[in-house]
Amino acid sequence: MKLNMITAAALMALAPYSALAETIEVKMLNKGEAGVMVFEPRFVSAEVGDTVVFLPVDKGHNAETIKGMVPEGQDSFTGKMNKEVSVEVTAEGMIGVVCKPHAAMGMVMVIQVGGADAPEGFLDAKMPRKAKEAFEEILAEGAAS
Repeated sequence: MKLNMITAAALMALAPYSALAETIEVKMLNKGEAGVMVFEPRFVSAEVGDTVVFLPVDKGHNAETIKGMVPEGQDSFTGKMNKEVSVEVTAEGMIGVVCKPHAAMGMVMVIQVGGADAPEGFLDAKMPRKAKEAFEEILAEGAAS
């Protein structure tokens, strides 16, 4: 009886945190509002505990983090081609995401966690010119909203 009460109390204490977490969907598209080969949306604001789900709406895409563009405390991820990938956000900061086959076409997106600004050197990671230009555009749009 006592163990059941402790378990129930523990579950009730955790309930508000899981109830606050959101699931945010990001589509991987051949064509979207921002052009061809895009994530939609390209900029996501999330909180620690949220889950971002990348949906392969069109074939030929994946979602993965870029080395040097992941905050400390957040695991990197590499989704498989044409497969949904679900990522739990575990640390505040900015996360840079790319579709590896379409990086040269600028298929990138940003997950902003906890309202963080882009850290110094965020765009110093090795990437194609179009990807860097897309990140600069996305960050400017995100700062304006």
